[in-house]
Amino acid sequence: MKKQIKMAIIMAFAALTVVSCSDLPGYKKTDKGLYYKFVKQDKKAQQAQKGDVLVAEITMRINEDTLFSNVGQPGRMLQVGENMFDGDLHEGLLMMHVGDVASFAIDADKMAKFYQGHMPPQYKENNGDKIYYDITLVDIVTKEEIAEEQNNFQMAMEERRTQEPEIIANFIKENNITAKPNANGVYVIVKKQGNGPKVAVGKEVSMNYTGRLLDGTMFDTSVEKDAQEGGIYQQGRPYEPLSYVVGKMRLISGWEEGVMGQPAGTQLRLVIPSAQGYGAQGAGQTIMPYSPLCFDIEIVSVK
Repeated sequence: MKKQIKMAIIMAFAALTVVSCSDLPGYKKTDKGLYYKFVKQDKKAQQAQKGDVLVAEITMRINEDTLFSNVGQPGRMLQVGENMFDGDLHEGLLMMHVGDVASFAIDADKMAKFYQGHMPPQYKENNGDKIYYDITLVDIVTKEEIAEEQNNFQMAMEERRTQEPEIIANFIKENNITAKPNANGVYVIVKKQGNGPKVAVGKEVSMNYTGRLLDGTMFDTSVEKDAQEGGIYQQGRPYEPLSYVVGKMRLISGWEEGVMGQPAGTQLRLVIPSAQGYGAQGAGQTIMPYSPLCFDIEIVSVK
């Protein structure tokens, strides 16, 4: 009986050794080939589940060369999903709890087979390279919370969509605009009529512009003074007229419609519904989906 107990202990230790040891010093290795090391672990804290989004600080490196780091600026960085190959990062993410500090090492050759053509230049095939993810898990946004956020966002965007016609109508009324919209709902208000060559496909044009939301929020301009007044001035950016060949550079359709056929020297204002602007996608952090836009444009030259 004692011999059986002793043998059972030896076999259990041997099994533990297979799971725990690896050929990477300081790291353990899972059956699927992911290397992992916990610097801090709290198994009583909330644990990551598939579909969750992890708020984390991450340093990604290949061997000792850092590829990315947001240390000091935690954010929503990773969503836990299905394993894409044996030994990939998702297996490690499922081990993590809020407050954990861990490092995961992935066989770079395995990753290269999955991410063909997208490996960092430091990667050398069959060199034993490892891709490391050093992660501090700050918080977890559950898949249920994500679903609720998405539902609330969709409801808010639908409200913006239905309110847009009224917003445009109020802007037109408040600014005493008498011009009628074209077939696509774009208002072209000519403030000063030029007498130079007209904008046409194939022509090289140069224009100054200032773009605002209808509430007056400025989001872009080629005019330095406007940028300063609008609080969007960027040090080092050249403030100069936008030059392009009509038909070769794609602009939002409301802009293209509004300036087409206008002569050089013209100053005009365009009020553009979102369908002729950035639509349901929006642009950047300022232009939300279903945002109508206002552009003040001066056509400097047409060649």
